[in-house]
This record gives sequence, structure tokens and C-alpha cells, in this order.
Amino acid sequence: MGSEIEIPILDFRKSSGVTLEEGSEGWKEMSKKVREAFESHGCFFLKCDEIPNELREKMFTGMKSLFDLPEETKQKFSNPGAYRGYTANSHVIPHCQSFGIDDALKPDTAQGFTNLMWLEGNPTFCETLSSLTSKTRELSLLILKMVVEGFGLPEKYISEVEELNNTNDSRMTRYQLPEDNKHLEIALVPHTDKGSLALICDNDVQGLQVLPKSGNWVDISIPPDGFVVIVGDMLKAWSNGRFQAVTHRVVTRGDKERLAFILFGVPKEDAVIKVPSELVDDKDHPLHYRPFKYEEFIDYHYSTRTEKAVLEQFAGL
Repeated sequence: MGSEIEIPILDFRKSSGVTLEEGSEGWKEMSKKVREAFESHGCFFLKCDEIPNELREKMFTGMKSLFDLPEETKQKFSNPGAYRGYTANSHVIPHCQSFGIDDALKPDTAQGFTNLMWLEGNPTFCETLSSLTSKTRELSLLILKMVVEGFGLPEKYISEVEELNNTNDSRMTRYQLPEDNKHLEIALVPHTDKGSLALICDNDVQGLQVLPKSGNWVDISIPPDGFVVIVGDMLKAWSNGRFQAVTHRVVTRGDKERLAFILFGVPKEDAVIKVPSELVDDKDHPLHYRPFKYEEFIDYHYSTRTEKAVLEQFAGL
């Protein structure tokens, strides 16, 4: 495996003296770093103090209780949407269990899910899920605004990138331990994310790997006070291919169970993904993708069940 040194680390922490007021020199400089990280790696480590470690710890404690519930209870959370609801041992995630919840930052959504899982209620888990989703969403919107600044685009594009993050899928995942803890087991197959942006934190158990341009898998150790931020296919398409949608996977090894909380930012289903004209020029950056609806892309991906260059196959010119 490769070294994780390749992945940039961006420090948003106020405790480190970072000031990210929009329009400030600090804002402009960090926006440039975000753009460069997405162009060169398709991801970066994010250190932040907006989300206290205590909240993260509560989330993983609650997730352990959630996944320890009886299988018939977990299966009550069903959803016909792709990779929504409760999923276990699918072709994409063969060795894990996962809950995908749309817009968990809404109190009614978090409450409804909690009441379905725990008939006696679990107010601590409900509040934790809603709070972590809300705070992580704020971070994702901040990063997307930095993308606009990093490209030097007009302010009108802020609302456009915010539409790339119109809805959120909060994903809670438990990866099963391998049968033989001396070997790697692929728990989540190599793929690119189909949404716009993903923010991932875990319980300090390594397992996430990315595949950079070097062609060698790189282990990802997510900072205990932060996240790894990963570009998805929709942000790659919107940026005219300037950003990488980095291929990644999850492997399990050893005897420690990995838990991960992920916030996916996705467009609304009828959103049209279209490259800004400012990001197109005939010489260096010809148009790579035709305009398309997000729901049509998702339907294509789900029906073909392919992970190889699916964006290029669907919308490439």
C-alpha cells in the first residue's frame, strides 16, 4: 500500500488561528488550496473545530447500539431508492451493513427513524444524528462556496453549487470483521461517489483507501478532529472534469470493527448538471460533459451496475 502523505491536509480550525470570513485573504487562500486539492487528488483531509469530538463519539456510541439491534428491526427501515434505507451484504457493500437517511437534519426525519428503531425512543441518538448531519452539511456548503472562489467565478454560481448539495444522505455504516484477520477483505468495492461531495469520519479504525494517479492504493487515516472530503461525479462533471472523482474502497483487517459516518451532498433529482461557460475553452479545457439530469444519471448507474467510468459513458463528449 502507498503512503497517506500524498493527501493534502487543510486546517479550518479557529484554534489554529484560521480566519475564514468570506472575502478575506484567509478565505481566498484556503479556497485556492481547496481547488488545488480537488484538481490534483480529488480529496483532502479536513481538520475543523466546528464539530466537537464529543459529538462524534456520541454518534459512534449510538451507531453501535443501532447496529446491534435485531435484524428484523433494522429491516423495517426500507426505501426503494438506490442505496437508501437499510442495506446489508449487497453487491456494492458485500461485507457491511448500512443505513442511508435522506435529510436527517430535519427533526421529523431523525425522530421518525429513531422511533422506528427504538419503540421506547432514544432522544440522545436522535439529537446526535440531527446535530452531526446539520453541522456537517454546513461544512460541505462552505467548501462548495470555496470552489466558486477558487475558480474565480462570479457570485451567481454560489446558488448553483449549493444546488449540487440540495439534499443530503446521511450514511451510517458498520463494516464486518474479516473471517481471517491476517488478510484484507474488501467490504466496499472500488467506486466513485455518484453525488457531489462526501464528508467522512470514522471511529479511528483504518479501512478507507483511495486510488490516486500513481495507481497504488493509499491508506486513509482520517484525523480524529476532522474528516476526509471526497469529490463525487456530479462535482467532477460540473467542473468540466477539472476535479477528480477519486476512486476509493473500504477494506477490513485485524480485529477492530470499523464504523463510519458519511454525509453525501447530492442534487435534487430533477437538477440539471451543466458546466459553467467560464470553465470551458477550446484550447486547454474543451467541454467534456453534456448537460444532464441527475436522476437520469442515477437511473443509468443503478441499471447498469457498473463502476467503471460511468460518468464518461453516460455524459461524456
